[in-house]
Amino acid sequence: MPKAAPPPTAPAEPATYEAAMQELERLVARIESGQMPLEELLAGYQRGAALLAFCRARLEAVEDQIKVLDGNVLRPWKEE
Repeated sequence: MPKAAPPPTAPAEPATYEAAMQELERLVARIESGQMPLEELLAGYQRGAALLAFCRARLEAVEDQIKVLDGNVLRPWKEE
């Protein structure tokens, strides 16, 4: 009787926002190439959604920190 394949492990969470963005950019390029098999395409889409959620959460955390520093008011960025 053949052994069942172990369940796939979830990819690790990126260490930084920048690492997540780099992985997301590489993933989008692979998806857009049209050369991925259907199962890989679905897994890539799911990973991309997870990376996007990670990036959004990091950006929201930074926004919250800026609000605290600016007296709970988020002001537009001004270059001086």
